[in-house]
Amino acid sequence: MTAEHVSVRRGMYADSVTLMQVSREVGQSTGVLTALVAMATELNLDVLAGMGFAAPRTESPNELVIAVRATDEATAAAAAALAAQLLDAPRRTAGGGSATVAPPRTLGAAAALAGPSLALISLPGQHAFTEAVDALDAGCDVMVFSDNVSVEHEIALKDLAAERGQLVMGPDCGTAVVGGIGLGFSHTVDHGPVGIVAASGTGAQQVLCLLDAAGVGVSAALGVGGRDLSEAVAGRSTVAAMRLLDADPGTQLILVVSKPPADVVAERIRSVAAELDTPVLFALLGPGRPDLTASTEAVLTRLGRTGTDWPAWVAPAEPRFGFLRGLFCGGTLCDEAMLIATDRFGEVRSNIALRPDWSLDASLRHPGHVMIDFGDDALTQGRAHPMIDPSLRTERLRESLSDPLTAVVLLDVVLGHGSHPDPVAELLPILQGTRVPVVVSLIGARRDPQDLQTSAQRLHSAGASVFTSNAAAARHSVGLIVSDPSADSPSAGSGVDAAAPADSGSGRQRGRPIERFGS
Repeated sequence: MTAEHVSVRRGMYADSVTLMQVSREVGQSTGVLTALVAMATELNLDVLAGMGFAAPRTESPNELVIAVRATDEATAAAAAALAAQLLDAPRRTAGGGSATVAPPRTLGAAAALAGPSLALISLPGQHAFTEAVDALDAGCDVMVFSDNVSVEHEIALKDLAAERGQLVMGPDCGTAVVGGIGLGFSHTVDHGPVGIVAASGTGAQQVLCLLDAAGVGVSAALGVGGRDLSEAVAGRSTVAAMRLLDADPGTQLILVVSKPPADVVAERIRSVAAELDTPVLFALLGPGRPDLTASTEAVLTRLGRTGTDWPAWVAPAEPRFGFLRGLFCGGTLCDEAMLIATDRFGEVRSNIALRPDWSLDASLRHPGHVMIDFGDDALTQGRAHPMIDPSLRTERLRESLSDPLTAVVLLDVVLGHGSHPDPVAELLPILQGTRVPVVVSLIGARRDPQDLQTSAQRLHSAGASVFTSNAAAARHSVGLIVSDPSADSPSAGSGVDAAAPADSGSGRQRGRPIERFGS
């Protein structure tokens, strides 16, 4: 007989990464069956109910819930006490001593100690604006990693920065490379001639990793936030970042990366680019526009590099009748895959739909083609980003693989600094033995701590087809789906050939595994 402990701690906040770490440590304790330590947001309370816990009495999302299920009462109580102990543990000195550290209490105070530089802000969105203003007042450029910041606050921050000749990256700036240092979700890449301005996090990561595979480095990657090229924000930070890179003597070529932008803003950005001394190329996703892989190939061509093969490990699979299920951690990768899928299928439902009438309802379910961005703001309130805590995506993967309507599952796995230390390990138990083809877009650089080569081989050994080009992965997935139920048989032909048409933007993967980094 099991025992449960559910308690609420009022007046206490912890960031989502800390909560995930505490949940994991408590959950690994002997006798603990499941554990969740989280802020009392509506989403987390729904997750708690889905785990079978009784709903706790909470008054606001700014309360902390500890929920434990264990083999007996004593174990449940001890696990809850451990969670409280971990949450209350003081910060230690860098040398590992027992003395607590008294850090500056504001960004302004920190800048006064170290001098103005770049301030990285990662805290709940409703508090990010105040801290960002404080950092700008102290003379710092600002990277706002936080999401759930209002558009009005974003515009106000970027206008204030423009008045002072400073740069605001974000809000929801997931990736940047500044001074050779990767910030947020990033990668270890070489210094080189390409400067990137990115209104998308995983879009920047895809380009960074493809350039790395081709042996080309970057001077900087300046993330500007996913809304920067919306009509409301009007490219404020994109323009500022382009001008900064134009003034950098080490930048020979600028690439602007974005999920589908507002047309009027895209035109404005092109007009500004035409005035710069540094050549500017564009990777602006949208109907009829090149995908990120093709845009990266255009950069390499401009630099005199040709004939690049993007690593891929293709598993044999037969075409199937049914629907595509795309389960993504990266919004831009999801957008790119949807654009490719709609060319073939038409309607693809999503929580970040390409058209309003294709939006999913709150259940995130539909019997047709579906692609979900699990990193969307609505799914990360009070939770770590799915590249850190993939549990919501993992549960949906289990469900999709057991759904008889699923023909193919397409998902991304993003390696690098800031991401889960071993995202492949979370997937392997689910992938083993499945009869549904699984296609993985593996985004990683050669020196990422999770090891790109090993990660790819582990996924491939579990039966997945693995591509380092997200566009190629999407085309492969689309090619494995047939519209005629009678074609769902071995006589339908090779899924590999069907999945990689000659005009794929990355067609060199076709026919057999390509392992660029050795066997």
